[in-house]
Amino acid sequence: MASVCQDNKVPLSIDLFCEVIDNYGDAGVCWRLARQLVSERYCHVRLWIDSLPVLQKLCPVIQIGLEKQTVNQVEVRLWKKDLSVDDIGQVPDVVIEGFGTHLPDIYLGMMAERAGAPVWLNLEYLSAEPWVESTHLMQSPHPKLPLTKHFFFPGFTAKTGGLIREDNLVETVTAFQGDRKNALQFLSSIGITCQESQSIISLFCYPAAPVQQFLEALLSSGEPILCLVPEGTASQTVGQFIRQTPDAGTRYRNGTLEIQVFPIMEQQQYDRLLWSCDLNFVRGEDSFVRAQWAGKPFVWQIYPQEDDVHLDKLAAFMGLYQQGLTAEECQVFNDFWKRWNGYAGQGSFAESWAGFRKILPELKRYGGIWRKKLAEQPDLSTALVRFIDSLR
Repeated sequence: MASVCQDNKVPLSIDLFCEVIDNYGDAGVCWRLARQLVSERYCHVRLWIDSLPVLQKLCPVIQIGLEKQTVNQVEVRLWKKDLSVDDIGQVPDVVIEGFGTHLPDIYLGMMAERAGAPVWLNLEYLSAEPWVESTHLMQSPHPKLPLTKHFFFPGFTAKTGGLIREDNLVETVTAFQGDRKNALQFLSSIGITCQESQSIISLFCYPAAPVQQFLEALLSSGEPILCLVPEGTASQTVGQFIRQTPDAGTRYRNGTLEIQVFPIMEQQQYDRLLWSCDLNFVRGEDSFVRAQWAGKPFVWQIYPQEDDVHLDKLAAFMGLYQQGLTAEECQVFNDFWKRWNGYAGQGSFAESWAGFRKILPELKRYGGIWRKKLAEQPDLSTALVRFIDSLR
């Protein structure tokens, strides 16, 4: 579908500000959105980010020592604490704060002085909570400057801003998953050897996840399983289980359980990893969304927040997602997801995993249905550009 930028023939200029809080999550979402706005919506984008090392993990060609560079047609700028007028240059048509980021006072002043105030958006965190629909696109006038900010909420329904979804993504994933050899060949290309008989699980999580109990349950199951773990937080816990340093490339085998640690990879590669696995454990926002586009069973560990407010977000998504499952499947699903997010539950972890393992075939079928439902909504970049155009 042609974008507003393309139809108007004059590309929108956009500044997207990203403050790295959730390590790869914030950077991952902003980097995906910036690339899509450029490549598919024909906008000019400057991504201002305060941590180039994190972005470099997702895009290795990023050079940490540069304050200004162009990668994948996105102008990447180092967001320094002391930005000057010369650093900023011209204020663009659109300014997007990623996840409640606070713009520097000097930048706000330049926005107010611009001939024709820019469209100012706050791209919020993803949530399935009911109040999101009523808050999406809400206005917030600046208390002192002649500027008005609009809150833009990604989401899962037609009354929200949708999810990041590249053009033809679902068709591409479906074709890839049509032949198991595609997965095996891809994994082989990134140094991961997998046997036809093995179930493949990817494990990406925060420190609080019960990784030790999960790996023990996998080991006790006697099933041939390959567990793929990205280096970092998850691999540190795995290191305690395998009793060796979990560097990228580390391989461990005990009975029918095999574990391999892989380096943090580019987003396109990670997407294909999710497409290739039979079950994906994901965290935060970026990998959470990509697991849903993969259409495979997944388990989400939500980013923990003060006063446990994140638990409301977890419950809201679980309630929305489970609408297509039976009551018995919902009970099993709820129990395991809650355990993974810190609830004690009844019975042992191994029993909870065994129950979840039994409904994986149904979750696999349902994953495709859920993906199709999500794809019926406009994607995030399209919704963004349409809304921007309505304000200009």
